[in-house]
Parts: sequence; structure tokens; C-alpha cells
Amino acid sequence: MPSTEAPTRPNKTISGLALAALPVILFILALMLGRYPISPLDVGRSLLSPIFPKLGADIPEVARRLVLRVRLPRALAALLIGASYGSTGTAFQAIFKNPMVDSNILGVTSGAGFGAALALLLMRSNWEIQLFAFAFGLLAVGLAFFGSRLYKSSPLLVLTLMGILVGSLFGSLTALLKYMADPLDNLPAITFWLLGSLSSITWADLPILAVISVLGLAFLWLIRWRLNVLSLGDAEARALGINPTRAKLWLIITSTLMTAAAVSVSGVIGWVGLVIPHAGRLLVGPDHKRLVPASILLGASFLLLIDNIARTLLPGEIPLGVLTGLVGAPVLAFLLRRSRTGW
Repeated sequence: MPSTEAPTRPNKTISGLALAALPVILFILALMLGRYPISPLDVGRSLLSPIFPKLGADIPEVARRLVLRVRLPRALAALLIGASYGSTGTAFQAIFKNPMVDSNILGVTSGAGFGAALALLLMRSNWEIQLFAFAFGLLAVGLAFFGSRLYKSSPLLVLTLMGILVGSLFGSLTALLKYMADPLDNLPAITFWLLGSLSSITWADLPILAVISVLGLAFLWLIRWRLNVLSLGDAEARALGINPTRAKLWLIITSTLMTAAAVSVSGVIGWVGLVIPHAGRLLVGPDHKRLVPASILLGASFLLLIDNIARTLLPGEIPLGVLTGLVGAPVLAFLLRRSRTGW
């Protein structure tokens, strides 16, 4: 019978090394693969050429520019966004004690989608689209919190229901904007953004994403042991000296900021925060001391892999949201079958 028990010590070491190596390998492949393949040696020289200009002397200029200006920022974005989705999905599943939730449970993705659609309809610039998406993502979660405060019983259940309600509201508003959009101009842009893509990522998109993601990942890493306590229930958490309300609030705020920052840059990319925690439990067990690091590495690896496929499988680029759905649904079904004894 399948088990969610943590692997033995030798297996844990092997799993840890494999998990650490996987995003590195996929990151290097992301710099090499594309319509213009670049050798590993030329990739290495291109990366070092800003520091050692002589190393870039023998590299075609088009290869160096592709690596430094196009593929490197895109790969870094995939790394950060995937890690953010994986870790926040793990955090939300622990907070809500539900293996079928992810970071969109409070409506942040729907709110961000509406904000981006509104900015695109108003013909705003790229940074304004990101600002609108980020702001409306936070607004959606704020509305869910405000609505849940109106009811005193079952706070997590009420918060979940308010998140679903707010998400549905912003989803309907986004559909209304699509109905109003110019079908030859605005509508295709809105539709493509909502499907998720990293095709337009530049260095200018990374600073805010990097700061929020790195700080959020560090925070989740440092308090990952508290997720074990929170998953036991509020009474047990208080008995162990943890204020569950405060801990959950900080975790939700951190995860919401990370998710809003990711969605504002990449558009809507589903399934990552839902699938990755289950994959992590299958590999390292349910202990969040190991599960959070595993989710960070698996999330980064998964989105790097999906983005590499999106760029290279067909002549035209496939939206990431389409691929994550096609891959994520059967993978989740497989993982649930393997871990059906518990989570």
C-alpha cells in the first residue's frame, strides 16, 4: 500500500541532490534551447563576457545578445515564479488543511487578471499593466478578508467562501471587459495575457518580482516548521506556544504578495501551486521542514521545463497556462492515486 512516509536517510540524500540539481540543469537548458540553439560553451562565455570581455570575442553577437538580453531574464523569471507558486501552494494547503487548494483560493489571480485586462483595455504601458494586475490582486484578497470579518463563526471556512465569491466576481468582470474590448486589438491582447506567458519578459520586469519573491521565499523557509504545527489545528498550535491567527495572517500576506507579483509579470499560470506540493510530499514526505524546500525546487524546475517546452515544441509559442493545465491535470491525478492514503 502506498505511503506518505518520508524516505530513508540514503534516499533523502539522493532525493535532495537530485532536487537541487534539477533546476540548475533546466536553467542551463533554457539558455541553450530555442530556434537559435547555443552550445553550453558559448552560453558560459556569454554569461561571463560582461566581466571578462575577451571571452565574448569569439562568440557570435546574436548568440551573446540572445543569452544575456532574452533567455537569461526569462529563465530567471521562470525560476522565481515557479518557486513562488510551489512554496505558496504548500503554505496555503497547510493553512487551510486542504490538499486541493492553492494560492488562488482567495481570488488573487482573478483580481490580477481583471487589473491587467482593464489596463490593456485602457491601452496602458507594460509597467502599468503590471501595476494594475498587482494592485487588483491585492484588492481581491483584501475584499475576501473584509468580507470574512463580517462573520464570526468558522473563520477559515468563511474566508474560503469569500475568496471563491471574490474570485467569481472578478472573473465575471474580466469577462465583461473582454466583451467590451475591440475584437481586433484589445481582445487578443487580453486573451493572450490571461493564458500566461513569459515571452515579453525583460530585465526591467525582474527587480520587483525578485525582491518580493526572494524575501517571501526566505520568510517561508525560516518559518516552515510552523506549518507542521498549523496543520494540526488551532488548539494544538496554541498548546505549543504559537498564535495561529497571527501566523496564518503573516503567511497569507506573504503568499499573496508573492502570487500577485508573479501573476503581474507572467499572466495567469494555473496548476503549479496545486500539483507541486503533492509531488513534494511523494518525494520527501509531509514534514514541512523538507516539503517547503522541495516545493521551491520542484516549482522552479516545473515552470522552467514548461517554459522550455512552450518555446521549442511548435514554431509559435504555446501559452504557459495551456501547457500547465495539459500537464498538471494528469500529473495531479497520478499523484493523488499514489498518495491516496493521506497527505
